[in-house]
Amino acid sequence: MDRSNLEILIKKFESGEITQNELIRHLESLFVLDLGFARLDTHRELRQGFPEVVYGPNKTPEQVGQIVAAFLQNQPGCTVLLSRGTKEQLELAKELCGEPTVFYHGVDVEDSGHLSAVWNPAPKREGTRVCIVTAGTADLAVASEAEATLYSFGVESETISDCGVAGIHRLFEQLDRIKAAELVIVIAGMEGALASVVGGLVRAPVIAVPTSTGYGASFEGVTALLSMLSSCSPGLSVVGIDNGFGAAVCAIKILDYGQSRLD
Repeated sequence: MDRSNLEILIKKFESGEITQNELIRHLESLFVLDLGFARLDTHRELRQGFPEVVYGPNKTPEQVGQIVAAFLQNQPGCTVLLSRGTKEQLELAKELCGEPTVFYHGVDVEDSGHLSAVWNPAPKREGTRVCIVTAGTADLAVASEAEATLYSFGVESETISDCGVAGIHRLFEQLDRIKAAELVIVIAGMEGALASVVGGLVRAPVIAVPTSTGYGASFEGVTALLSMLSSCSPGLSVVGIDNGFGAAVCAIKILDYGQSRLD
């Protein structure tokens, strides 16, 4: 439940559309929705400005389907995002809740174990654009996760791939498009140098995502992570390895907070 849902609920009580007992029942379920195997945080959007997301790994298709259905039934019209789901989880959730918008994170769509599915995406925010820049094609799965999360909550994004430092001229060709964004997410594996380069070239906030791609001494993303954390570009924000979702949430919070200060 978000602030607008709560305001509607209060107005319905004031106008007599719902009784005091019905109001109390809704408020009692505002904080936690207990499904037995899961306790859903339905109050999170009011506290944090971003609702609880359904994380797919280590959940059965039945659990995922029931969680998605519970959110949609108890909070009509709310945005629900399934993150890193499987094809089996998606199919059952579709049976219970209808067709979502789906983003696949992987080369082989049919066998991909990582996908995002969105029910009731938020309306598009006019005049707000995030640019997602990847070092290589191997980083596109993480970029797709970030794109899906941004889309869920109304933020338009554009992904520009293959801008890594081994062919740095490809980045310079795209600088005008990158500089036009309100916020930039940089995704890179190997040594993660792209984040520092972009951070030194643009005025917008930059969020860096290290990925587990790479060979040599990349240590499945640890080298890129440490490199980004040690960046000489001031103000660079860094999230965990392969965490496109976390980068997108950070971007949304930055954009929302900046807008709320203007309002």
